[in-house]
Amino acid sequence: MTEPTARELLADLTAHRVSARELLDAAVARAEATEELTAVVATDLDRARAAAAAVDEARAAGAEVGRLAGLPMTIKDGFDVTGMPAVCGSPSLVGRDPDVPDADVVAIARAAGAVLWGKTNVPLMLGDVQTYNAVYGTTRNPYDPERTSGGSSGGAAVALATGVTSLEIGSDLGGSLRIPAGFCGVHALKPTWGRLPGRGQVPPLPGTPYVEQDLGVVGPMARTAGDLRLLWEVLAGRSTTPTPASGLRVALWLDAPLPLAGEVRSIVESAAEGLRAQGVAVELAAPPVDVDELIETYFGLLFPVIAAGLPAKVLDRLRAQRPEAVAAVAAGASRYREQANIAFLTADDDAILAARGRRARMQRAVAAWFESYDAILAPVTAVPAFPHDHSGSLAARDVEVDGEAVPYLHLFDWIALASALHLPAVSAPAGRTAAGLPVGVQLIAPLDREDRLLDLAEALELADVGAAQR
Repeated sequence: MTEPTARELLADLTAHRVSARELLDAAVARAEATEELTAVVATDLDRARAAAAAVDEARAAGAEVGRLAGLPMTIKDGFDVTGMPAVCGSPSLVGRDPDVPDADVVAIARAAGAVLWGKTNVPLMLGDVQTYNAVYGTTRNPYDPERTSGGSSGGAAVALATGVTSLEIGSDLGGSLRIPAGFCGVHALKPTWGRLPGRGQVPPLPGTPYVEQDLGVVGPMARTAGDLRLLWEVLAGRSTTPTPASGLRVALWLDAPLPLAGEVRSIVESAAEGLRAQGVAVELAAPPVDVDELIETYFGLLFPVIAAGLPAKVLDRLRAQRPEAVAAVAAGASRYREQANIAFLTADDDAILAARGRRARMQRAVAAWFESYDAILAPVTAVPAFPHDHSGSLAARDVEVDGEAVPYLHLFDWIALASALHLPAVSAPAGRTAAGLPVGVQLIAPLDREDRLLDLAEALELADVGAAQR
């Protein structure tokens, strides 16, 4: 590891080997040295320096401090932070009143003593698996700046990978924690749905009454598995006991009828070997779901959530196109393309209820299947980080998988199971391609078994199957 972990930094702070002010200055300097990657896009250094000084004074006086006291930390710009309101890459949100309350999870980190000093970049209104916008520009992958960082927590993943921060907080509706973590070689935890509070996020637009949305979660990100556990414990308000993963039963899920690059498959298989070396029983197996029905159900749940945040005039325009879109789908139009997207976005209540019913049936089947397995090991995406592509709509784009162009929205395939069924999942570094690009693996567990995922992520780290830092 080329950068100290959060735990190491906190130990140095506790032992008075370094001050919170010194750590803050070092973090800011690191951000400035890597600014061409566009990870950190807003700062509030006056408030942060005052907070760091207060922590140093409290420690010097022997006062009790929080678990993250003095640790500098950035936050994804999808969360409001006092002094740094969320802009979400939207020109219409530039210039918001900085006197906003902290988002709930941000308030938890601040109460634990974290020194919050910067915001990290996101795509416009968090609406892509790449990170770029008209306000701050494009976030670049630190392993190849001509490739994407992933999204929507792309700035957060780059800040972690480059040592700007050791901890981050992100969110995940369509892989927004797991995909950038996989592309940048860091860790992320998508918790069980509903486990962490979501109030204080944008979208929805500021001033919109808070309603917990289906699928969307808030979760921790970190360079190392141990630091991921630390931030999870702080945010969730629960302690976990690290337990050796030996004896756990893991299903290696690779043979779904979904696109998957050969290099990615090989790296996932190597991760399975790494777990076996740690005493984990890994065997090829698939969860009891029809993959075609799973993706249909996930899109049937995802797109109505997206539609709920769209302006009324945009929804009206889409609804006017619905008859043509539904006819195109009935005639065989791909669910990954524009017409099907319009049909999903304008779905009526009956269609949404039908998707929820299918979800409930799959949840029951997978819960019973998990009696035989402790977790699933699977890819995060079909490909590693790909070249920047900001053309047209998501449904009009393609991504290349082993030389074949496939619809861009296939990037949601492998993350769909955990998202649709509300299951917890970890993205963990597992290796590099021949071109040096990180590849992450996805670990999925039964509801509320984040502890098991953390144990497995730590087992992968012990097996040294992937490098978390550059």
